[in-house]
Amino acid sequence: MKGIFKKLFGGSKPVVTVVSGLPRSGTSMMMKMLEAGGIPPLTDKIRTADDDNPKGYYEFERVKQMDKGDTTWMADAQGKSVKVISQLLKYMPAEYEYKVIFMRRNMSEILASQKKMLINRGEDPEQASDEEISALFEKHLNSVMDWMAARPNVSVIYIHYSDMLANPTPQVAQINEFLGGNMNIRAMSEVVDPNLYRNRKNRIQKEQTTS
Repeated sequence: MKGIFKKLFGGSKPVVTVVSGLPRSGTSMMMKMLEAGGIPPLTDKIRTADDDNPKGYYEFERVKQMDKGDTTWMADAQGKSVKVISQLLKYMPAEYEYKVIFMRRNMSEILASQKKMLINRGEDPEQASDEEISALFEKHLNSVMDWMAARPNVSVIYIHYSDMLANPTPQVAQINEFLGGNMNIRAMSEVVDPNLYRNRKNRIQKEQTTS
């Protein structure tokens, strides 16, 4: 799904910029772009860069505890960006206004990238079939999008990973408009590294044909 889905609301609540999406959908890249554009990230730098994410993960560990009621840290996210996996969006406290940049990516690429990460971690990448995982992900995405559409304090823009890699300029322009029009769009565009995407995609395809 492409395009911008906006809601009209008064803007009286503190604003938090949220980057979300399925795992391996380009959320770390978007966090780095926002940082370059002028929005500092909320991150503890506990999870460091590796072969799967050579430019860093931009994660804040306490996000993972939101479903257990740990949300007081959200006060520190005002005026910043924070990465929240799609499964945890529904636990965001209602007293804030959220601008969500939701990353989409071709499902086949997500599944291939996740398998590569599992292999790198020494885990079994074949615990479930691609068809089963894809169906679960699609059901989850539909539920998340419905949830965001029903929340008056949440506005969202959907950005497709491959569109960003192919031509970042129009995507960055949309994000800039969505976030108020004061971003450094040139710096944001310079973060995008199509070679990294192309090399990783070619490597994954080669491994699939030889396995």
